[in-house]
Amino acid sequence: MRQLLYFTFLIGFVFCSTACSEKKLSHINLKIIQTTDVHGTIFPYDFITQKEVSNSLANIYSFVKETRVENPDAVILLDNGDYLQGQPIVYYYNFEDTTSPHIGARVFNYMNYDATTVGNHDIETGHAVYDRYRKQLNMPYLAANAIIKGTDKPYFEPYTIINRQGAKVAVLGLVTPGIPKWLPEKLWQGMVFEDMVETANKWMKIIKEKEKPDLIIGMFHSGIDYTYENPDGETYMNENATRLVAEQVSGFDIVLAGHDHQKYFEKLVNIDGDTVILLDAMSHSRAVSLINVDFVFDKTTDTYKKQISAEIKPIVDYKADEDFMNQFSSEYQTIKDYVGRQIGEFSKDVDSKWAYFGNSSFMDFIHEVQMQEGNADVSFLAPLDFQSKIKKGPIYVSDLFKLYKYENLLYTISLTGNEIDGFLEYSTSLWFNTMTNNQDNLLKLKKMDNGNYALENKYYNFSSASGIDYLIDVTKPVGEKVKILGFSNRNPFYKDSTYLVALNSYRGAGGGGHLAIGSGLTSKEMQERLVESTAHDIRFLIMKWIEEKKVVHPKQNSNWRIIPEDYYEFGKRRDMKLLFGEE
Repeated sequence: MRQLLYFTFLIGFVFCSTACSEKKLSHINLKIIQTTDVHGTIFPYDFITQKEVSNSLANIYSFVKETRVENPDAVILLDNGDYLQGQPIVYYYNFEDTTSPHIGARVFNYMNYDATTVGNHDIETGHAVYDRYRKQLNMPYLAANAIIKGTDKPYFEPYTIINRQGAKVAVLGLVTPGIPKWLPEKLWQGMVFEDMVETANKWMKIIKEKEKPDLIIGMFHSGIDYTYENPDGETYMNENATRLVAEQVSGFDIVLAGHDHQKYFEKLVNIDGDTVILLDAMSHSRAVSLINVDFVFDKTTDTYKKQISAEIKPIVDYKADEDFMNQFSSEYQTIKDYVGRQIGEFSKDVDSKWAYFGNSSFMDFIHEVQMQEGNADVSFLAPLDFQSKIKKGPIYVSDLFKLYKYENLLYTISLTGNEIDGFLEYSTSLWFNTMTNNQDNLLKLKKMDNGNYALENKYYNFSSASGIDYLIDVTKPVGEKVKILGFSNRNPFYKDSTYLVALNSYRGAGGGGHLAIGSGLTSKEMQERLVESTAHDIRFLIMKWIEEKKVVHPKQNSNWRIIPEDYYEFGKRRDMKLLFGEE
C-alpha cells in the first residue's frame, strides 16, 4: 500500500511539474528594437569627413541598455542588413586587416543582437568577407530567399526562433532579389535569389506548422516602394517587395523594411483582413524601430492575444555609451590613424557638383583612372554622391571615400558603337529636360513639398563618357539628344564597330538599366560581354594611382558639351541656384 501511494504521488508530482513548466504566463511585455542600413556607422565619428556626429551604434547602445534595465530579459534586438559597407572602419576590417576578428561581428556580439539579415551591400563585399563575418557572429544571419545553387536549401539561415519569458517569436529574413542586377556573379557565386512573396509564403507555412510561434516578424532588406524604377505589384522578383509581402502573405504581425533608407510607419491590412505593422527606420544609426508587444493569455483559446504599438525613435538625444567606447577604443584609434594617412596631393580643388552640367575635373580624374586601368577606348561614370568636394593640398585615405563612395570593381566590357550611343541616350533621358526655350530647366527637376527643388531621377544614373567627343542637344526629343562626333584622339567612331568600355561592376551587371534599356542587352549578353574584371575595387585603384603620381593635377576635359549654348547657359545658372543655392 505504501509503495502504491508513493508511486501515485510520484506520478502526480511529475505531471504537476510538467504542466506547471508549460503553463503560459498570463501577461508578457516585450520590446523589440531594430536597426537597419547602419553602413558602418559604429562610432559617433565620421571617418570620411573626420568630424564628430551624434548618430552611431554607440549612441543606440545607450538606448538599448536603458531599455534593458527597464524591461530585463524582455528586449529583442534585431538588425536589417547593409552593415559591412559605408564607413572606412568596415572597409579596413573587410580588406586591410583580415586576420583580426571583424569589428562588425565584435560590436554586434557585444550589443547582444538576436538576429540580423543580409543586405545587398553586405554581399558586395564578397564571399571572403561575409562568410568570415558570418562565422564570427553569435546570432543567425538571415536570408531565406538566397538559395544554394542547384538545391532548395538557403545559403543563410531562413528564420530564427527567439524565446522571451515564455513567448515564442519567429523572425523570417529576406534580402532584395535585385542583387544579380547590380553585382558581379563572383560576389554571390553559388547562390540564386528567389522571389520574396513566394519565399515568404513557403516559409510561413513551415514556421506555423513546425514552430507555432506567438509572434511572427518579417525582417526584409528590401524597400517599401514596389513601383521604384517602374515595376508594379505584379512584377516578379520585385526588388522592393516588402509591402507586397506584408499585404499578400498572411501571418505576419510585424514587417520591418530596409534598403531604401526611408522613415516609415504604417498599419496596413493583409489579405486576411488582419492588421500588420510596417516600419522602416532610415539608415546610418539615426533611428531605430521600437515595437512594444503586450501578450495576454486567453485560456479559452489557449493562445495569446496581442496588443502592438510602435514608433520610429530618433537617437539624437542619446549620448554614446562610455562602456562601448572604452571597449572598442583601440579599434577607434586604429581607424583614425588609417584615414589620416597622407597618400598624395591635389594641385587644385575638385567638386562633383559641376558633373551635372558638363565636364568636371572631379569626374574626369576618375575617368582617366578607369580608362588606363581598364585598357579601354571609352569610360562611363556617374556621380556616386550628390556632392563631394576635395580641397587642394594633401590627400588622405579618408578623401578616397569622397572620391569613390562604393566598393565597385572595374569592368571592361565590349560594346558596339550603336550600343554606346544607346547607353548615353538612356542616361541623358534620365538627366536632361527637353527644353523649348532658354527659360526651361536644363535638368529634370521636381519641386518638393517644402518648396525646394530636387533631381527627378537618381544622380548615380547620370553617366557621362570619356574617350569620345559628343554633343547633347537638349531641344531634341528623348532618344535623339546625343550626337557622337568621334574619339577624342581624332580617330573615327563607327556605329557598327566594337569597342572596349570601362565602367563599374554595378553598371556592368545591369544596374540602372543603361545596358538593358539603353544598349538593349539581355542579362546573359551582359555576362558574355565582360572582357576583364579587376581583383580590387575602384577606390583601391584610385589610391594606388595617387600614391604613384604623388602630385595629381586634375584637369577638366572638353569632350562633351550641351547645346544650344544660350539654353545651356541660362539653364545651368538657374538650376545651379535651385540645387546648390549658388550661380
